[in-house]
Amino acid sequence: MTYRRAVLPALVGGLLFTLLLWWAGASAQALQLRGSTSVFDVDSVNELRRWLMPWSYDSSVALPSDGSVDAATGGATRYANLYSTAMQIRFVAVFVFFLAGTLLLLRRIPPTRGRTPAALFALWAWGPVSATLAVTVSAPWLIASRGHGSYRVLPQLAGVIASSGPVPVFAGLLTALLTVLVARVSGKGAEPLPRRDVPARPARLAASAGTAVVALSLVVLSYQSVAARMQTSFSGAGLLSEPGDLLRQWLLLGAWTGPSTTSLGHWLLYRAADVLLLAVVWWSLRLLPGLLTRTTVPAMAVGAVCATVLGLLASQVLHMAIDDTAAVWGPVHMFSALGTGVPAALTFGVTAGLATLATLRLAGDRDPLPSSVVPA
Repeated sequence: MTYRRAVLPALVGGLLFTLLLWWAGASAQALQLRGSTSVFDVDSVNELRRWLMPWSYDSSVALPSDGSVDAATGGATRYANLYSTAMQIRFVAVFVFFLAGTLLLLRRIPPTRGRTPAALFALWAWGPVSATLAVTVSAPWLIASRGHGSYRVLPQLAGVIASSGPVPVFAGLLTALLTVLVARVSGKGAEPLPRRDVPARPARLAASAGTAVVALSLVVLSYQSVAARMQTSFSGAGLLSEPGDLLRQWLLLGAWTGPSTTSLGHWLLYRAADVLLLAVVWWSLRLLPGLLTRTTVPAMAVGAVCATVLGLLASQVLHMAIDDTAAVWGPVHMFSALGTGVPAALTFGVTAGLATLATLRLAGDRDPLPSSVVPA
């Protein structure tokens, strides 16, 4: 699909995704009404508020709670303006990131000739990624609006990055469905692009190399003792003395330990979610070179990020099925883990995509030249 045909569905998807997040943030005020606890229990209301507040324009969250700001001097207004600036940057950034990623994905995985399910899943996975990037870009303004931006700045930054929540996952699914529908209409009449046949052995080898990169985060770095050592290895003074929390967000896809505190069967059941994550990543990377119209570096990197996020979502859904905390904390709490780990999926997804592409090239797989440059 050419960029001219892809720009309309990308614009529609970007606008819809941004509007859904804005609508979700505006709905946070309804949870403060007196009758909200009669519809949901108190724990569910608090959990829903945590989901929606990262996308809310309610400036009261930016004001210090200790009364250190004198409203008579205009300090409260300045903090509220900083918060409004942070939210404006956040929504503009989420639109730009989703638009850019959708253009690339529709260009390289057009929803035609057997590629429609792949395009749908890729666009769905790109929603939480673009939300995480937007939250990261707007984090400095949001931290400054709280009135103590110089205190433990890196842990604060890690907390803001991890706050996007499950809302972009649900909004991304609705957006992906409409974007693919518009893209199919926009792509009518275009010359069909057949799927490229990738030799099985190079494809499996490349998928294994990319999956090994993701397994480094999931199996090695996410092990409890390794993660704890990583997070507590930094000491000293100054603004950059506590990068442990920030590294945890961008490097750890999960958290696990040995079966010493639980039964072996229960431990293996939870490890099945990690196996599912790696299986989804391997299968997606195995199919990705054949789904792409051209295996370029940006396409492989973004495609691998989407594959890692899909594996992460699959493992979280399995955790929801085997977890029994919904009976204690309410049904809303069951979905709270959706969307966590996306920063680490972005870090290792890009690396996995580059490793997959390099392995493909070393194994001898090459994209065919376009017909306009093939020598006669």
